[in-house]
Amino acid sequence: MNGATAYLVAVIGCLVAVAGVVVAVLALRARRKQADRATRTADRDPFRVVDDDADALRGDPRKLRPGDLVEIRNTSYGVRGSLRFTEGGWSWSEHLLDDAHGARLWLSVEEDPDLELVLWTDLPCPDVAIEPGAARVEFDGRHYDRDESGRAGWTGAGSTGLDPTGTMRYHDYLGDGGARLSFSAYGDSADWEVSRGERLSRAEVLVYRQPPEDPDRDRAGRAG
Repeated sequence: MNGATAYLVAVIGCLVAVAGVVVAVLALRARRKQADRATRTADRDPFRVVDDDADALRGDPRKLRPGDLVEIRNTSYGVRGSLRFTEGGWSWSEHLLDDAHGARLWLSVEEDPDLELVLWTDLPCPDVAIEPGAARVEFDGRHYDRDESGRAGWTGAGSTGLDPTGTMRYHDYLGDGGARLSFSAYGDSADWEVSRGERLSRAEVLVYRQPPEDPDRDRAGRAG
């Protein structure tokens, strides 16, 4: 083999090697794109798109805080205070609402995994002659079956009538048509507070977030 032939063979070998590297890189990039596309598809929850659209139009109940306004079935309420409950790896929020006439309700907001909104009304103690713990209880002519029970810790904000932190025992019951009945005992109390709840659809809740207070602006206003 003369020098020219050897040089040509070397050049061809280099070109083949470079082409092999280019093909390998392109194949690797293609596999990465396919993997990224598969990951995005797997992570995308088709129902979450609906939730995001509703949040953009009606506000996000998950972000409620004291001072916000919420409209439920065409009645406006102010958020007086909020409780954030945690139990193991599970968490949910409850917000104390009042309207222009002084009526007070609680709105619970939970993802398990879908968003669940329940409007609660506290029942007067003298009218409640039942205790939690049984598999089925009857109240006001309706049967409720035991759903879940436990003990959760809370962190409060705003005005709730409770300490900033504490623990709560609860027993939750489900009735026909989505009706709820809940027994709660806060702190060391031996008395059960009873609430009746009804589940709300997302379309029945409209959230008006209020801008956070600016302490510097408030101080400047008072100084002026």
